[in-house]
Amino acid sequence: MNAVASTSNTDASLPDYAPVPPSAFGPAPNEQGYYVGRVERNLYWVTDGVYQAAFLTTSDGVVLFDAPPSIGHNLQRAIDEIAQANGVSSKVTYLVHTHHHADHAGASSLFGKDVVRIGHEETRRLLVRDDDPNRPAPDETFSDRRTLEIGGERIELAWHGANHTPDNSVIHFPEHEALMMVDIVNAGWVPVFVVNLSDDIPGYLGMPATALTYPWKTLISGHLGRLGTRDDVELHQQYMADLEASARTALDTVDPTPYFQKYGAVGNMWGAVKAYLNAVGDATAAPVIEKYTGTLAAADVFTPDVAFWLMESIRLNRGYGLQVHP
Repeated sequence: MNAVASTSNTDASLPDYAPVPPSAFGPAPNEQGYYVGRVERNLYWVTDGVYQAAFLTTSDGVVLFDAPPSIGHNLQRAIDEIAQANGVSSKVTYLVHTHHHADHAGASSLFGKDVVRIGHEETRRLLVRDDDPNRPAPDETFSDRRTLEIGGERIELAWHGANHTPDNSVIHFPEHEALMMVDIVNAGWVPVFVVNLSDDIPGYLGMPATALTYPWKTLISGHLGRLGTRDDVELHQQYMADLEASARTALDTVDPTPYFQKYGAVGNMWGAVKAYLNAVGDATAAPVIEKYTGTLAAADVFTPDVAFWLMESIRLNRGYGLQVHP
């Protein structure tokens, strides 16, 4: 079989998904593969259409927030573009991490050893553990909160407990009416695998409400092609609340008997557990997919996976649907 035939067969076997709502899209990247735009005054954001970073131009150089490797060298190109247009320095002097994951920090090493790297104390511990030369550990850390004063700009860092990761922190720009909260709300889109690949699902579920306690107008969410709003956060909350309500209904109504009768009879208890929990997950997802398709992008793509892991969190973290043997 030649390569063309193989590709054709693969295409034929791939599923078709619902159209992406136009509201989910952001500005198109340029020929070099990035878009850079102003958030407010001297705060800018950069995206490749999937990942996002941000930077502040100051009298003490550029402060970069996250360094996704998918944007890579385009981070400096974006900074150079803005610096040249405004007659300011393009030298990155500080790099602030939201968390340790390589998909948001893997281009850190591009900015050399002289950059002051700042992150949560757990971010440092995890990066020392990971020993990845592309992600040098922060030079400066904080535990719960820290206010940075750099080049006349105020930046507030805060850790609100484990959520997406043990170290995931928010960055508030009070003078720019903006908040950077990464890997929680994907503006215009649903979460991805395992409730946005979160280590602590209850912590993840609490973060949108925490974000709304801050005063801001613009959200830098770390993913996909546009900036977010408070309405995006509230829509995300409603989506997750609908999933949770659906999961509770499914746990109450899906009968495990036929699965355990079929597989338990031959001693395959894992077969019974898998079939039952998959059925509960499917029942959780179905009404939410129907409601949000056309409203949140990829509702039909990732809701089944998100539904399953949210349902499991409700069982295992909250004890819902588990009975004590008499």
